Amino acid sequence: MNIIEIIIISIILAMDCFTVSICKGITINKKDIKKYIIIAIYFGVFQLLMTVLGYFISSGFKELITEVSKIIGSLILFIIGVNMIIHFKDNETFDDKIDIKTMIPLAIATSIDALAVGISFAMLNVNIISSSIIIGITSFILSFIGVFIGSIFKSKLSKNYGLIGGLVLILLAIKMLL
Repeated sequence: MNIIEIIIISIILAMDCFTVSICKGITINKKDIKKYIIIAIYFGVFQLLMTVLGYFISSGFKELITEVSKIIGSLILFIIGVNMIIHFKDNETFDDKIDIKTMIPLAIATSIDALAVGISFAMLNVNIISSSIIIGITSFILSFIGVFIGSIFKSKLSKNYGLIGGLVLILLAIKMLL
């Protein structure tokens, strides 16, 4: 597999991170580059780690992990989206939360597909070190951009950002299942 193919796969894997980062950016109260970086680190590191994990647990589990990962990732995003909609009028419920309890479920949900990619990479004898680093960096960059875009949208969305973010997460969960 050549570098161009790895970059394309990286971009495809990072699209879920990008979308969720937009939703997360909508919930941030003020432009805070440190928070943008922290969010992007969560997504980039989890994409990298899940790719490596998939690589190392590849023997015999590909079909099972691929099917289960879609369900688990979809369920996590759906629950977070519903929770955002239920609490969208309570601005303090989601604003500025980038703690472990908030970010780990999002990072896992968006990186489960990287686990399946890691399994495929093992079967194709792809260099996991360089590939996972490219995947992590790509996810970091697109997540940072997503948070930035979300923070721009927040001012245009008024107080409905929780509702809109929740709907986007639910739609992403449905897309994952399909």
